[in-house]
This record gives sequence, C-alpha cells and structure tokens, in this order.
Amino acid sequence: MNKHVKAEQVGGRSARGLLPKQSVQLCSVKTELSEDFVGTLTILAAMGFEGVEFAGEFGPYVDSPIGLKAMLDSLGLEVSGAHIQLSQFDDAHLEQSVAFYQAIGAEVLILPWDERAWDKTKFNEFIGELNTLEKTLAAYGFKTGFHNHQHEFNQYQGSTFWDHIAQMTQDSFILQLDVGWVTYAGKDPIKYIKKYPGRTVTTHYKAKLPKEGENPLGLKPLIGEDITDWLALLKVNIAVGGTQWLVIEQDERPDGLTSLEALRASKIGLDKVMQALSLSLI
Repeated sequence: MNKHVKAEQVGGRSARGLLPKQSVQLCSVKTELSEDFVGTLTILAAMGFEGVEFAGEFGPYVDSPIGLKAMLDSLGLEVSGAHIQLSQFDDAHLEQSVAFYQAIGAEVLILPWDERAWDKTKFNEFIGELNTLEKTLAAYGFKTGFHNHQHEFNQYQGSTFWDHIAQMTQDSFILQLDVGWVTYAGKDPIKYIKKYPGRTVTTHYKAKLPKEGENPLGLKPLIGEDITDWLALLKVNIAVGGTQWLVIEQDERPDGLTSLEALRASKIGLDKVMQALSLSLI
C-alpha cells in the first residue's frame, strides 16, 4: 500500500519530500479507540495516515509504552506528537511521564487547553507555567507547545491572547494552530502563520465554519467542502510555518456520517489538496 501522495521529481527532490506528513488527532475517533484500540489504529493506517497524535488514550498499552511503539511500528505509524496535561509533569509524575513519551517516540508535547489562556487575571501565571514546562521538557529532548481554541483570539491589550502567548514564549515554543477554531473565531489562519514564522511545526487541519452568518452554499465541516482555502494555507505552512505535520482533527460528523466516515472524507479532501500542490511543483 502506498500511503503517500504520488512523488514526482522536482529539482532533484520529490514533490512528496516537500510536503508535511499527515497525522490524525486520535480524539477524532475516541469512541472507536475505546471499543477496539488496535483495530481502529489499523483502519487509520489503511486510510493512509503516516502518524497519530495521542490525547491520553493508550488502550491496553497504558502501562506498556514499548509494546505500543512496537504495535505502531508494525502499522507503519509514527507519533507526530501528544496532547498532554500539566499534572503529568509535576514533581510526582515527571520521570514516569518522560519515560513513557520517550519510549513511544513522541518528540512534540502540546498542552491542548487551559482556561487561564484567556483569563486576564490568570494569564501571566499561565505564561509562566508554559515557559517553565518548556524549559523542563527541553532538558529531556522534547519540543513543547500550546494548541488554540477560539477563546485565545479574544481581544487582549491591543491584540489577542494568542498574540501575547506567542510574544511571551520563546521562538522554540510551538504554536499549534488549529485552523478550524481560528476560522470559527472569524480570523485568518494564514495571517497567524505568517506573523510567527517557523512556529507552526504541527498544525491542526480542521474544517469549521465561521461562528456568525448563514450558510447559503451548503458548506460542510469537512476539508475541501468548507470555507478554508486549503491550498493557500498549505503553501504558507510549508514556506513560512516550518510545518512538519498536518494533523487532521475531525470533531463534527455532518450528514449522519460516523466518526471514521467523516475523518475519511476530510482525509480525501486533504489528499486532493496535497496532490494539487505536488502537480504544481512539477
């Protein structure tokens, strides 16, 4: 099975080699994982995903990271990263958590949610913890980052909370932009990738419609059937963002689709975008 977009030679390099890899945020299929962990990952590998991003669900391997890594290797899946909780890296759990994520090959650890990220009274405290976390985990070889929802794009001190997170953390700190939530907030994801070059090492490709307004065209929250110009976005991810992984997160299921069916539809949409870019490079 060829899990890659067709490779064409471009100036001595393959077009596929210019493109980020495709991963899937496993919360997209959390029910399926809870019912059949290995079977679901097998389906994802067959869909053509090259990696997975964990979000706290490890099925029967919760105490066996070496076993989990072996199973992923057997399916040809890499670990593009993991969403974590701060409590996993307090003094009592640090060594155990570090050992687990090192064993499964998760080099990128992303904090996915913290209400202090848009709380004016607790924001500086939150930033301090982000910087401490990055420094702590860097000593073990991890890259650390934060993932947005719509709230981080609320106005704060002349810009947004997201801008202040970017400006008050090191350039090595990953800004895992969630395209869907940026769109939902009425903002332009391309603008934010360009604003902070090299910091969207992983990007969540989620199709979502803006919060306000009607939908006369019948658009859907599926990649390629929504409002986002994915080709333009992909080009900026590559040229400016330093993006290594495109992580599909599918948390909506239009038209009665199952989680796996909706995920497959967005995967097909992204494949078409990547194929279009590959052809344009020939």
